[in-house]
Amino acid sequence: MEVNANINIREITSQDNTEVCTLITTVMTEFECVGEGFSINDAEVKCMSEAYADAQSYFLVVELDGKIAGCGGIGPLKGSTDICELRKMYFYPNLRGLGIGQKVLDLCLEKAKSLGYKQCYLETVARMTKAKKLYAKNGFKPLNQNVGNTGHSSCDSYYIKDL
Repeated sequence: MEVNANINIREITSQDNTEVCTLITTVMTEFECVGEGFSINDAEVKCMSEAYADAQSYFLVVELDGKIAGCGGIGPLKGSTDICELRKMYFYPNLRGLGIGQKVLDLCLEKAKSLGYKQCYLETVARMTKAKKLYAKNGFKPLNQNVGNTGHSSCDSYYIKDL
């Protein structure tokens, strides 16, 4: 889906794995989300297209001038068939503030509904303030504790939204 002449949002392919891995590790490092308990250490980071290839998952990349500058997707929350998890939604600084995060979020939530999920869950950190504002604006409600078994014990902010 072309947003404007320079920005294109599309599903991930195997050719995107290296650029997506670099994006995720760069942005997570920017926000000091490194070390044990952060998704930067998830095995899927190196092969995102394969990790989201099943029928209950969906992962998008955002190209800016032909280079991947953002990403995000959904997948089943471990231990639930009705709840999906919004995962790995990250953008380089030059893509932030342009409404692209909203567009990726909208596409992910639409897909989650079409796949039959009843709720969407996410984990983040308090210092990602702009992301947290986006989630609140879109009806995500804060939770006091995590849900499921994501393995991301260093996250400190949890949200859920009814679909």
